[in-house]
Parts: sequence; C-alpha cells; structure tokens
Amino acid sequence: MDKTEIETPEGASGIRVNIEEEMRQSYMDYAMSVIIGRALPDVRDGLKPVQRRVLYAMLTEGLLSNRKTSKCAGVVGEVLKRFHPHGDQAVYDALVRLAQDWSLRYPLVYGQGNFGSIDGDPPAAYR
Repeated sequence: MDKTEIETPEGASGIRVNIEEEMRQSYMDYAMSVIIGRALPDVRDGLKPVQRRVLYAMLTEGLLSNRKTSKCAGVVGEVLKRFHPHGDQAVYDALVRLAQDWSLRYPLVYGQGNFGSIDGDPPAAYR
C-alpha cells in the first residue's frame, strides 16, 4: 500500500481535505466565536457577558445602592458558583472595572476601598 492511500471499509466514502487548511479554518471559526461571544460588548447594553453576570449576581444577593457594601470575594464567589465557572481573576477584573469612574461614563458598582487609579496604579489584590 502506498503511503498516501488510506484504507477505508467497503462501501465507505470520504472527503479528502488538506489538514493544514482544515485546522486554519476551524481555529478561525472558534476564535471568532470567542471574540464575538465573550470579548466584545453587547450592542444592546454595552456590557460584556462577565459584567452582566456580576451585576445579576449582585442583584440576586440583594446588593443594592441603598444597602451596606459587601466584600468583593463574596460577589466573585457567587458569580463563580452560579454563572461563570472560569477563573476568579477575570470576574474580579470585571468587577473592578465596573467600579472605576474613569473606565465607564457611569460606574455601575460602588467600590469602597482601593480599586486602582487613573494613573495606572493597580487595584488591591483580590481577597
């Protein structure tokens, strides 16, 4: 048998494809779905999915503007537990960005403590 021939069962047919082209196209399809699904803000409200999950978790926990503040770790834990089973750092970064008045026109989260500065100082470590 020649090295380029592939044995196939009787009656089976297949389509020959170039593996490099198939991998390139499959990766591009995946990358575009990630960019559109996660990285770009939604046109309806301007929020990314992780930001929407943070705000919804805060609403379900009763963390409203007329109530006492809560630790970021509690909010991040709720988001991870219910809606976003990925890394905690991505959720914390989204929460910090929602509290920074220079990042958004209208901050959506009241950040009590060190949430960084416009000069590039990082926010306090996630605890």
